[in-house]
Amino acid sequence: MSLSHTPQAMLVFPHLRVQNANAISSPLTHGFPAITAFTGLMWALERKLAQAHIPLHLHQVGVICHHHQEQVAPGFVHTFHLTRNPVDKDGSTTAIVEEGRIHLDVTLVFTVSETTPATAAPTLVQGSEETMQQWADAAGQILSQMRVAGGSLLPSRAAPGRRQRPWMAVLPEDAEQRDQQWRHWRRQWLPGFALVARDDLLAERLAVLKEKEPKTTLLDAWLHASRFNYEPAPSAPADTAAPASEHHQDKSEKKVPWVDPLRGPRSGWIVPIPVGYAALSEQHAPGTVGNARDNTVPVRFVEAVYSLGEWVSPHRLDHLEQLLWRTETHQTQGLYRCRNAYKPTTEHSPELSDDYDAGYDNSSHYSEPVSH
Repeated sequence: MSLSHTPQAMLVFPHLRVQNANAISSPLTHGFPAITAFTGLMWALERKLAQAHIPLHLHQVGVICHHHQEQVAPGFVHTFHLTRNPVDKDGSTTAIVEEGRIHLDVTLVFTVSETTPATAAPTLVQGSEETMQQWADAAGQILSQMRVAGGSLLPSRAAPGRRQRPWMAVLPEDAEQRDQQWRHWRRQWLPGFALVARDDLLAERLAVLKEKEPKTTLLDAWLHASRFNYEPAPSAPADTAAPASEHHQDKSEKKVPWVDPLRGPRSGWIVPIPVGYAALSEQHAPGTVGNARDNTVPVRFVEAVYSLGEWVSPHRLDHLEQLLWRTETHQTQGLYRCRNAYKPTTEHSPELSDDYDAGYDNSSHYSEPVSH
């Protein structure tokens, strides 16, 4: 069996309607499922594809959110809509376990390669669109019976100009052709926003805060970036050429603007996100820990690892790799985290206007990770 470590094609599930997905992404964040929920879905889907004799190996995953509806009560402090549990045997009320739920409309993008015998002819090549579409349809049928971030998949609603059917496409080897294909693909995911990593912003925030307080930790910087920090804007210098009457205005009539100095105009929709797990203990042998989910694999106690992310419109991504998340494992460090190759650019795409970035209110609840 031949297994390629280089992605050969792209498998796309457009506009998946997910009902009651897990909105609590970590002990400290909420508002969108953790990226680890989608990498876990990737591995589970790969195992089921193997059972269905579909020779695909899934490498990375990208998430694009088109719509979300978190099940919370509005107000200054949002509270989750909770279900009423049935009474106990004696008729008393059982405890309410807080559950965060969210309805989603998302597009999932996977990079794949073929797992076939070395002597067999490859399938993921130009000209085999019919076979790839059959694989995509079968994968979509399998996915429809699975959970996505703890939520159930509903049938997609047909809409004019919207692609609903899963599809596959070969990734061109030529860089120019690949860029041209990418410009075509990313248009299909509008309007929507992709979740990308911004570990660089966390490092910048830490450097700024350490100038004021040298004892600032990475966790302090992450918490600082997770909120709005308003300060009175410095007053502009007086205009010496202005009439004397303007210099003697009543100070009570002057308004002092309040701004967040580290969140300037066009700074992006920055959010705190969990990006993996850090070990709290050594690995325990299989079957030695009681009540483990799987007694055939080693067990390790972990805690969440945090960083910063950003919601970016797909038309602002320069290539496919900026959209995708991959997993990294460091056994000696006890670190299991997700990585993304997004790097911001100052230039905007000339193909589409900035109007695609307006009016989208999505939140999720980051260069070394922060563990809590």
